[in-house]
Amino acid sequence: MTGNTQQSATTHSDRNSEVGALITKPRGYLALKSALLLGRVGALNARLVELSGTAAGEHAVDIGCGPGQLVRVLAERVGPSGRVIGIDPAPEMVEYATRQTRALTQCRFEVGAAQSLTLPDASVDVITSTFVMHHIPEAQRVAALAQMFRVLRPGGRLLLADTHPTGRVLPTLVRVMSRFAARRTDDPHATGHQADPLAAIDIRRYREALRTAGFTKVEFTAIPPMTGVLLATKDA
Repeated sequence: MTGNTQQSATTHSDRNSEVGALITKPRGYLALKSALLLGRVGALNARLVELSGTAAGEHAVDIGCGPGQLVRVLAERVGPSGRVIGIDPAPEMVEYATRQTRALTQCRFEVGAAQSLTLPDASVDVITSTFVMHHIPEAQRVAALAQMFRVLRPGGRLLLADTHPTGRVLPTLVRVMSRFAARRTDDPHATGHQADPLAAIDIRRYREALRTAGFTKVEFTAIPPMTGVLLATKDA
């Protein structure tokens, strides 16, 4: 199994303007995600795969795959007769994920962005994209959803997820963390630049955009304590 780590002469600044905010430190990202999800990353990934309806032998794609945790769970679900591709705009993430997933021959990773997928039309059964949409430049999010619709087969499913804190304490914690992060980055797409960081990461904001892209069935599910999920289906 090999990962596609396409070489490029572009700088971090150039890449950010093209594909949005890049996360390039896998270990730091894993630690932050574990803390934010209260150590429940494994349980969350299992639930996400369950909600996606991924089955043995299917072809799944995880867009914005980061260090590849969800890809590995998807690969176990599709089995050796299936295929899973992890796509991320950061070569650092692709390289790390490839190293961590060598034993699963049904997986591969490649550098790419949601708004410019190179996959063939109607070639994928399931797409997942978790904690990613708010990193894509806002002007390119409609294009990203259109690309996801294009590559799904009729009857295919798209699962989008993002932070959706519940209760009294967690929403406040997310607002504080978002604003702190915004002060430490020049990324104009950081959620802290929004009037309300929670509105910026609320996955429900894409319901109408998904219907406009062509999806006819769009359902929202909350996974306590910190995740919201949209599952969209392409007509068979």
